[in-house]
Amino acid sequence: MIANFETLLESEETLDPQDWEQVRQIGHRMVDEMLDFLRDIRHKPVWQQPSVAAKASFKKPLPERPESLETIYQDFRENILPYPKGNIHPRFWSWVQGTGSAQSMLAEMLASGMNSNVAIGEHSAMYVDSQVIEWCKSMLGYPTEASGLLVGGGSVANITALVVARNAYGDRNIRQHGLRSLPGQLVLYASAETHSCIQKAVEVLGLGSDALRKIPVGADYRMDTEHLRQRIAEDRAAGFLPFCVVGNAGTVNTGAIDPLDEILDICREENLWLHIDGAFGALAKLVPEYQAVLRPLEEADSVAFDLHKWMYLPYEIGCVLVKNADLHRSAFALQPEYLLSHERGLAAGPDPIGNYSMELSRGFKALKVWMSFREHGIEKFARLIRQNIAQSFYLEKLVLQEAELELLTPVTMNIVCFRYRKPGLDTTQLNLLNREILMRLHEENVATPSYTLLGGQYAIRVANVNHRSRKEDFEALVAGVLRLGRTFA
Repeated sequence: MIANFETLLESEETLDPQDWEQVRQIGHRMVDEMLDFLRDIRHKPVWQQPSVAAKASFKKPLPERPESLETIYQDFRENILPYPKGNIHPRFWSWVQGTGSAQSMLAEMLASGMNSNVAIGEHSAMYVDSQVIEWCKSMLGYPTEASGLLVGGGSVANITALVVARNAYGDRNIRQHGLRSLPGQLVLYASAETHSCIQKAVEVLGLGSDALRKIPVGADYRMDTEHLRQRIAEDRAAGFLPFCVVGNAGTVNTGAIDPLDEILDICREENLWLHIDGAFGALAKLVPEYQAVLRPLEEADSVAFDLHKWMYLPYEIGCVLVKNADLHRSAFALQPEYLLSHERGLAAGPDPIGNYSMELSRGFKALKVWMSFREHGIEKFARLIRQNIAQSFYLEKLVLQEAELELLTPVTMNIVCFRYRKPGLDTTQLNLLNREILMRLHEENVATPSYTLLGGQYAIRVANVNHRSRKEDFEALVAGVLRLGRTFA
C-alpha cells in the first residue's frame, strides 16, 4: 500500500505539456522536416551505416531526470534520421519491403493522437477497421460474408489462418481437447519455396516442423502438383491426417505463383483447407494481366497478404481473410466477464477483435489505409503495381542485354534474380564475387537489392514494391553491377 497517498495527491502530475505552444512549434518543425526528408529522399544516400558516435549515443543509462523535447529531437535528427534502413528510397529493393508515403505518415500521426485501442467498443475506429476489411475483400473478389482481420504483417496473418484451418479439422473439438484427441498426426503441404513463416507457424501450432510436407518445385519454381497428389496419398495410406495446402501467390525468392487452380481442385477433391500466402503477390490481382492466374484467391478458404508491401503503406499492417466467418470466430472467441459486449454504451459496438485473434490490444492500423485508399483510389494503386511489374521486366531486359550478367530465373512478376559472371570461375568463386558486389552496391550507395540462393547460385535479388523507383534507377543498378564486377574480376 502506498504510504501517505493523500499527501501525494495534493500535487498530481500529468504527461501533458506545461507549455502547449512550445510543443506545437516543435511539432510543426517535425512535420515540416519529415516532409522535406521524404521530398528530397532521392538525393540522399540509399543506406549508410550508423556512425560510431550514433551507436554510442544508444548506450546511455536509463533516464532518471527530464530532458527538453528540443534536445531529444535534436538527438533524433543527428543520430537516428540520417541512418534509416532505406526502404523509403527509390533504389531500395531489398527483401520485399514497402516504401510508405508522406500522406500516410500524417495518417499515422492522427491515429497516434487518437490512441484508439481497436479491440472492443462502440467508437469510430472500430467502424473504420470494418470498412477497410470490406475493401480488402473487394480487392481480391472475396465473398462479402467472409471474415477478416488486420494484423501486424504476413507472418501473423498466416499463423492466424492456419489456427483456423487446424481447429476446423474433423469433429474432435481440437480447441478444447487438443491435438492428442485426434487419431493421428495432422500434416499440411507447401512448396519448397514457401516462406519460412509457414514452418514457424506449424511449429507454434504444436504440429512440429516434420508435419510440414515441402513439395518439390519445377524449373519455374512453382509447386509440382503431381508430387502433391502423390504425397497426400502416401500420407493417408500411412495413417497421417492431411488437413491443409498452402499455395503461394508470389514466392519470396522469385515471385513465382503456384498453379493455384490445380491446387484448388486437389483441395476440393481431398477435402483439404486451401490457404494462400499472398504476402505481396495477392495484390497483383488488381492488374488485368494477373487476374486470371490469381482468380483462385476468390475460392481459397483463407488468404494472407500485406498492405505495407504493395499498397505502399507505412509499417505495420497485414491482413488475413477467412471465407467461413463462423469457423474463424470459433477458433478464437472467448469473452470473460470483463470483456462482455453490452447493448448500449461504450461496451456495445461491433464484434470484438479478440473473437478473431489472439490480440486484445490493437492500434488504429486501419486509418492510414482508409485515408490512402480514399485519397488515391484503387485504380491508381493498380497502376503502380503494374508499373512495378513493368519495371521488373525492363530490368530483365537490361540484364539479358549484357553478356557479363546472367538471369537466374525468368521474371514472372516483380522479382528479378541475376548475377555477374566471369568465365573460368567456379560456383563458389562466383558466389563470393556476387556477394562482394552486393555489399559494395550497398556501401557505395548505388542501390540496395537483396540476395538469395537459387540452385546453389548466389543471386542479386531485386524485389520491386517501390512507388518511387524509375527506369533510370534500374539502369544505374546494372551499370553499378557491371562496374564492380569488372573491378573485382
